[in-house]
Amino acid sequence: MNQHFVREKRVDITRLSNGLTVATEHMPEVATATLGVWVGTGSRHEQAHEHGLSHLIEHMAFKGTARRSARQIAEDIENVGGDINAATSVEYTSYTARVLGENVDVALDVLGDILINSAFDEAELAREKSVILQEYAAVEDTPDDLIYDAFMETAFAGQPVGRPILGTPETIKSFNEGTIRAFLAREYIPSKMVLAAAGNVDHAQIVEAAERLFGAMPAADIRTPENGHYTGGERRIARKLEQANIVLGLPGLSFKDPGYYATHLFAHILGGGLTSRLWHEVRETRGLAYSIDSFHWPFSDCGLFGIGAGTAGSDVKELTKVTLDCMRQATTDISEIEMIRSKAQMKVALLTALETPGGRIERMARQLLSWGRIVESDEIVKKVDALDQDHVREAGRLLLQGNPTVAAIGPIKGLPSLEVITAGLRG
Repeated sequence: MNQHFVREKRVDITRLSNGLTVATEHMPEVATATLGVWVGTGSRHEQAHEHGLSHLIEHMAFKGTARRSARQIAEDIENVGGDINAATSVEYTSYTARVLGENVDVALDVLGDILINSAFDEAELAREKSVILQEYAAVEDTPDDLIYDAFMETAFAGQPVGRPILGTPETIKSFNEGTIRAFLAREYIPSKMVLAAAGNVDHAQIVEAAERLFGAMPAADIRTPENGHYTGGERRIARKLEQANIVLGLPGLSFKDPGYYATHLFAHILGGGLTSRLWHEVRETRGLAYSIDSFHWPFSDCGLFGIGAGTAGSDVKELTKVTLDCMRQATTDISEIEMIRSKAQMKVALLTALETPGGRIERMARQLLSWGRIVESDEIVKKVDALDQDHVREAGRLLLQGNPTVAAIGPIKGLPSLEVITAGLRG
């Protein structure tokens, strides 16, 4: 293992008395600073009547506070050349800003303001609900987006972890200031929050600001969300479209599972690049799809493996058969060169993500929320390097023992039944 793979910058970590964690990396060669607050709360932490609330709260963070209008929030950041953003996922919500190092105080003040003092003005709330309803409609009109929502809902039927992040028109319209504030009081608690900063930053300055901005937040116990339980099944949406979009899935692993890295490598060898088996057989050899890929989505307590492709209605049956054949074959004959190549690609992906301050703060925040510590690159690389062909083949065999999830939209008359697909996985 080459040493350039494991060289790390120093991460300074301080935990405030109320449980909020501050983590920084000073990068002397970088003139900018990227800062963010990650909250260990996402769509899976919502109750049924709160479906879509995490995403709405993320939007409302920029719509005004007790001290700033929506316009002033944007101006305060952009007047110093910065930018600000936010994102919601199944398990996290993040609020980030990037500025010059000399303007860290501005970014911190804005982030603190939107997280602590958001006004949730009734008129702004009505406008943002309208925006999200348009976003929802856009997904409904985009088959290759809609099918992945259907895929998750089918794989984890009736569970928060499987629900689409946007919510439904009914739940979105129902939200009010009271709903929002009750959710924030329950979920946005210091022990589930990490303030991370990287680039031209000073740890002591960030800690002092964190104490001033967030130190008064009361400590509270973490509410554990409902465990994800894979169900599998099928969802078929017949529509008059030019192309059929199909996703085939199986129960995956949590990122805390010892078999996670072997499963990830199996997914990559199967459909992770231009040299992958599915790309070569489906796209290059048979011309059955413009693109096809496999993926492994890990969560804190469960996971989901899948293969997604788009094809003509007339090719659906053949595409399915070829995909199942490739999956079975990969469990028996993964080669040494495939292992070498996939390990190298995994390392490049890992290290590329650490080449920017934004990538570094995301890693820090996610790892601290998930593990309570920083997992260094060399630790990950050692686990990857320890895997051999037998480990990855076995990971594939375990995957194929699970009951499948099938989601498809478009001209899908030729898609085999769930029973036939299950039999095709078993060989």
